[in-house]
Amino acid sequence: MTTRPRIAVAAMARAVSKSPRIAIDAMGGDIGPATIVAGMAVARRKNIALQFELYGDRSLITPELAKHDGLADVVNVHHTTDFIEGSEKPSQAIRRAKTTSMGMAINAVKEGRADAALSAGNTGALMAMAKLALRTMPGIDRPALAALLPTLGDNDLVMLDLGANTECDAQNLVQFAVMGAAYARTALSIDKPRVKLLNIGTEELKGTGELKEAAALLREADYLPFSFTGFTEGDQLSRGAVDVVVTDGFSGNIALKTAEGTARFVTDLLRRAFTSSLRSKAGFALSKPALHMLKVHLDPNNHNGAVFLGLNGLVVKSHGSATPRGVANAIGVTARMIANDITRKIGDDLDNFRAHAFSNETAE
Repeated sequence: MTTRPRIAVAAMARAVSKSPRIAIDAMGGDIGPATIVAGMAVARRKNIALQFELYGDRSLITPELAKHDGLADVVNVHHTTDFIEGSEKPSQAIRRAKTTSMGMAINAVKEGRADAALSAGNTGALMAMAKLALRTMPGIDRPALAALLPTLGDNDLVMLDLGANTECDAQNLVQFAVMGAAYARTALSIDKPRVKLLNIGTEELKGTGELKEAAALLREADYLPFSFTGFTEGDQLSRGAVDVVVTDGFSGNIALKTAEGTARFVTDLLRRAFTSSLRSKAGFALSKPALHMLKVHLDPNNHNGAVFLGLNGLVVKSHGSATPRGVANAIGVTARMIANDITRKIGDDLDNFRAHAFSNETAE
């Protein structure tokens, strides 16, 4: 077995420093530099150690920076008017990677000038560019998109893959489990996360051949720092009985969009119910504190920041419609991943998994 190479030495050295440097695509998202810069200002008030490399149109960025005292002092602006459209195909985007704000931010990670890249732009283009520039880690066949989802439990839920891979085999699912557990240990501070595979039932006989094979491999991997507890169904995702849910990107993306749609449906239904009559309006006044808590819990801005796991470098995706507070939360997620050296943790767990697999093959 070959040893795992250490990537982006300059960035890795900063990962354990007190000044995380994040490369940000200022042109991504539905609103552009105004929201991105405002989010940076919010994030910096929470963490004064943050440093930024900002990529985009200087004529649009400079006036926004001037609105926030002291922010320009910790931002290096790299001018480009070229950016990726939301409807642009990944194959087209890749051709312009070197000149676009998104591609330049990713390249900063590749060259060790930043510890991580963040964009609110085209997800497919971001994934394609990141994979081409950074490559996958040894032991990872495909990177996965992971995010935190709200639950009724004591902590959020890590779910992956959320759309990077529409089809996955058993080995891919096992790799996702290893990466998702490392993410949960970092983002949720859980020493031994509970991991489950998303399935159409909890019985061992249910599901595809890939799911059954992945479950068997994960049950044998009891030496890794997570606890595999079988299958879970979609209606259990929000109950708080699991810390990491693993699935293919096709099912994961549908589950995520369904959950987001349900949250909006409940919110809109309550708003309609509370404005239907004078009595309902009075009830709304009494229920306002509880409804505010519900709104905060379901607000996607409070869970913003999906991470591409399995690459030789850290890349984070923000919602395109995120508010400044949402952008700040995505930056916070990024800074936490840098501080906890998520890439190294994943690599160590993968090394451990591969070492045991190699040992078992030799014994046979």
